[in-house]
Amino acid sequence: MDDALRPLVLVRGFGGPDVSDEQGSPYQGFNDGSVYPSRRGDNYIYEGFVLRALKSESYPYRDATNVVGFYSEDLPSPIEPHHLDDDDVTGSVVLDPQTEQRVLRDGVANTIWVYRYYDLRPRALERYGEGLRRLVELIERSAKRHGEDFTGVDIVAHSMGGLVVREGLARMDEVSSGSARTLVNRVVTLGTPHRGIAFQRAPSWLLRMLPLIEEAGRELSSFDPTSTKFDDWAEHFDVGRVLTVVGTNYRTYGPAVASFGNRLSSLFDEGTLATNRSDGLVKQASAQLPGAPRTFVHKCHGGPDSLVTSREAYEIAMRFFHGSHKVSLWLDQAEVSRGHDTFGRSEFYFGVSIKPRFVDFELVHQSAEAENCYGPFHQADLGDPLPDLVTELSKPLAAFGDRTTGWAGPDRLVWEGWIDLSSAPTSAHGMVFRIDVYVGERDTFGIGFSDNVVFRKQYYVQVFPGDPWELYVHTGEKFLGTKEPADQDAIRAIAQTGTRSEVQSAVTDPDHPGQRLFHVGGTGFSATFRVGVEHT
Repeated sequence: MDDALRPLVLVRGFGGPDVSDEQGSPYQGFNDGSVYPSRRGDNYIYEGFVLRALKSESYPYRDATNVVGFYSEDLPSPIEPHHLDDDDVTGSVVLDPQTEQRVLRDGVANTIWVYRYYDLRPRALERYGEGLRRLVELIERSAKRHGEDFTGVDIVAHSMGGLVVREGLARMDEVSSGSARTLVNRVVTLGTPHRGIAFQRAPSWLLRMLPLIEEAGRELSSFDPTSTKFDDWAEHFDVGRVLTVVGTNYRTYGPAVASFGNRLSSLFDEGTLATNRSDGLVKQASAQLPGAPRTFVHKCHGGPDSLVTSREAYEIAMRFFHGSHKVSLWLDQAEVSRGHDTFGRSEFYFGVSIKPRFVDFELVHQSAEAENCYGPFHQADLGDPLPDLVTELSKPLAAFGDRTTGWAGPDRLVWEGWIDLSSAPTSAHGMVFRIDVYVGERDTFGIGFSDNVVFRKQYYVQVFPGDPWELYVHTGEKFLGTKEPADQDAIRAIAQTGTRSEVQSAVTDPDHPGQRLFHVGGTGFSATFRVGVEHT
């Protein structure tokens, strides 16, 4: 991690027809957090994105939100603009001279900004996008005044905030072609309806039950599920630098009628009410972008312990922005040896959940409850030709069917995520993350059971970076503690190559020399995984 962090911009989500509460909130909801009574220490309280970032030892930010003001009408230049140019202090998005001089006396590195776009008028996505372009422009100017190298801002956007970012990138390129790719470094979207809101194409009687959607005025068109406006991302920005965080827990979303709307949309779309596959408001298929990396978090769209108020969003975003290594996980081979309902027609589902060491929060979550596992499969080797994810996500959300449960990428890519070795205690050896492997079975004829668990087991993957880098798979935490840690030489001496070994040494993949293979297995299932680790 570099000592100097890029400026971080936070963009809130949809406020509904009345945004007075949002305007009255200084940090637009990014100060709201969660309490986890069953946990201890640092995992007990998550204070909210802003406060967590200000208190962080690994990624310390300074609050610069007050440096810029957002107004419904243009302001004239103040009597004394001090060291600023007239263009910096006039308009509807302006710098405050005295605050800029005080807060940014050390420059813009390590600063955090909340984009208060709901203070602007009129309420239109284009207006919000222009305001974001202007905010980033002012940050860049302040950096240059302090002689800093400006390498762009990082952005975290919740819900409609991601659509605001999309419009902002377009406005940047309108002013200066290609500038969006240099003014913005990376983007994390939290439950953004990139492809629209599914139940907007439901019958009119249903929409009348949803005042949040019906009365939202000009912003309604932003959620059109027939639109392919999401293609604008790739036109103005490298989607590989956009991480889409997808919520899956619709059950805890407050406005229950919205969750019902998503379930009903499944009836019109897939001919069944059996699945919801949303965060309560936004469909999982809508919260993703074609070609962009994605991860699943078992949280709802908004409210207490949601995508924006839970610690998962913070941990995932910080690793994406500042992580030392990118980790990729593929399923090379698999064999299901139990199940296959005798009376009905079985189909299988496969998924993983992954936690990093020292942080009791998942970086990705897949489960039957989350309705986001890969599948369905009918072949015992999980070799069914699933739909290509990029192709499916390139269609408008209104296209019939939802076939977005294909692999995350080519060669049965299961997951790609970011790990930060620099944030681990000095007494820890290597990077460690736990993988929970799940294989489930359901009977599609309704004669047998619909919730069988074929296989579920946890493994601890330990990576020692280097040339060559080494990977070891543990079946328990015996050699992974910090009290009496086993260093790389000790682990190497303990490890064996068999799947029954307490510590398994991964082998180099002959077809992919830079990657490693390891095996898992037990009653009902066996598989070979392939891991790639890249220094970022």
